[in-house]
Amino acid sequence: MPAPGVCLNILSERHLKDGQGSPNNPEKFLDQDFHRLKQFCLKERLGFVDNLFPPEMKSIGLGPLKRDDLWRVVWKRPHELVPNPVYIVQGASRFDFIQGRLGNCWFLASVGALTFQKRIMKHIIHDEQNFSVDYAGIFHFKFWRFGSWVDVVIDDKLPTVDGQLVFVQSKTPNEFWPALLEKAYAKVCGSYADMDAGSISEALMDFTGGPHMNIKLSEASEKLWDSMRRASQSESLMGCGTPGGQAGLRQNNVLPNGLVEMHAYTVTGVAEVVCKGHPVKLVRIFNPWGHGEWKSDWSDRSPLWELVRPEDQKYKVVLDNGEFWMSMDDFCRNFSDMDICCSDVNVFTGSHSSSWKTEVHRGHWVIGTTAGGCSNDIDSFSKNSQFRVTLKETVEDPRDESSPNLLVSLIQKSHKRNRHLATNFHIGFNIYEVCRNLKDQSGKFPASFFRNARLVGKNESYINAREIMEFFRFKAGEYLIVPSTFQPNEASSFLLTVYSKTEAIIEDSSGYGITRTKIIPRDNDESFQLFPQYADKYGELDAERLQRLLNENLYAGHSQKTTGFSLDLCKSLVALMDLSVTGRLSEFECLRLWKRVVFLKDIFYGMDVSHTGSLSLNELRNALKFAGFVLSDSMLNLMAVRYGDSSGEITLENFVVLVLRMDCMAKTFKRLSAGGPNMMLGENEWMHLTMYS
Repeated sequence: MPAPGVCLNILSERHLKDGQGSPNNPEKFLDQDFHRLKQFCLKERLGFVDNLFPPEMKSIGLGPLKRDDLWRVVWKRPHELVPNPVYIVQGASRFDFIQGRLGNCWFLASVGALTFQKRIMKHIIHDEQNFSVDYAGIFHFKFWRFGSWVDVVIDDKLPTVDGQLVFVQSKTPNEFWPALLEKAYAKVCGSYADMDAGSISEALMDFTGGPHMNIKLSEASEKLWDSMRRASQSESLMGCGTPGGQAGLRQNNVLPNGLVEMHAYTVTGVAEVVCKGHPVKLVRIFNPWGHGEWKSDWSDRSPLWELVRPEDQKYKVVLDNGEFWMSMDDFCRNFSDMDICCSDVNVFTGSHSSSWKTEVHRGHWVIGTTAGGCSNDIDSFSKNSQFRVTLKETVEDPRDESSPNLLVSLIQKSHKRNRHLATNFHIGFNIYEVCRNLKDQSGKFPASFFRNARLVGKNESYINAREIMEFFRFKAGEYLIVPSTFQPNEASSFLLTVYSKTEAIIEDSSGYGITRTKIIPRDNDESFQLFPQYADKYGELDAERLQRLLNENLYAGHSQKTTGFSLDLCKSLVALMDLSVTGRLSEFECLRLWKRVVFLKDIFYGMDVSHTGSLSLNELRNALKFAGFVLSDSMLNLMAVRYGDSSGEITLENFVVLVLRMDCMAKTFKRLSAGGPNMMLGENEWMHLTMYS
């Protein structure tokens, strides 16, 4: 049985702090260790078979193949297909592969762009892999996934029908890097079918981990050419798509001009030639099908090539290999949008600053707590996560005084394992200026702040996309960034990345963990009048007797929404208050518990302003604050998941157990850590503490 998710999240946070998830220290996707698995296979003389992405029908999924063809699929290793398989033949190139029976031109167009950046390509495909030295049927690839680089392990069993690869294949029959790369990405997506249809920007980001810009070509400014030229001269990937619908759908219609509708292409270069004495801006484009080209001006056989200067003749290549030139004007007319993904923000801005600083924050929109929706409803909007940004004064290059100095990127991440099951919401963010008189205020800003604060920036509109980004230019000062979905109560994770020219300090306004502000009522030696009625002959209460005591006496004067305290909850209460570890409560221990329960009951009904007999998560935050606890958004989200019902409501019984357990755990940590920031426990101590609490 795997470790629980909270444990894995803690480990993930620790690993991130220690540098895991970086390009040189990637996370292990699905916790598979490539080197350990390979050594085991070599030692046992086994060919690796990936049980987490098995060579079975479910790894292909429904859609790419007809049902009859699915039953004909045979998974084969490369050496079963050709006598001398090779990972890479004479370097990886965009001309190496042909799209198969999968509508993933968006992915293959990105691969085409990737082949131009040799350093990034080497990092992703591990070009030292081979089928001869220490071969064990196991390969690995790196991708950037929502803030972290991950190392993805696969076996080399590939789906075939009648001895031919079903999906992407190499033009050179014994070359297999394209098919193995595609399989690794299919594993990340959940199946091959989950790669069907998509946006080229998705794979471009997963290959670089850098900022991404989408440009609507019908609205493109004259600065686009300069951005494309800078991108072509740097470690950037570029792609574009034709209009007609979502890029990636199969059976695309080929237009008379040679372009394919609803299709993703790679932008492979730009050039400026002189034709009859006039400069002409050209864009070079690649079709991932490996064939099918533009047939009009500046195509391979266009007569315009005869009119350029001799030194520009080098750009003319007459091959039906899927790559072609077209003018910048024709490019903007015939393609709907283009994407640029890079590692250097200066590619977008054209500024002369040497570097941009990056801050990354992970968060969650949780129904009832932090999924507040847009600012149309200020009260609800104020529940969203809030990030305070302090921009310091800096000395800039005079040429950059009017250029952007801040880039904000917001990426949403679904909780679904399979890509096609993921739901993208309309997302956006607002940026507010924090006045000087509020700089010392701690915690989240209330709704009243947003009614009066000056909105200084936001994204153009809420967009149903994986990522949105906007540039800004702000003076030194304090600001508040609030990311949100458009509608409230839409649950997802998100990644907020802030790139800044100046030194910037960014903090989660809700804080981190738990802050105790007040102690629950102190104990005293007064007698407990109810105790004798429920105690056994030894003067003690077990969980069953405690259940009767609470359910028969606690609810007087209040409507009871539930059947009361369950036996399991009462066992938890006994464990929390049982000083002698006997499974029973003495009169003193029972009195301590009763006083706390009554105190929390009064808070509960006082904060139940909706009079529903339960607390909404907003009411829960207020109730916890009154009980002496200020929780960060992440901790409140966790409590909502653990103690809330299916609608996110908290009953009295769960509220009591929540607060008492939180109080107990906080005191336990403080005592065992001797007031320090950390504590150390042996396995036996840990098991005793966690199994009886």
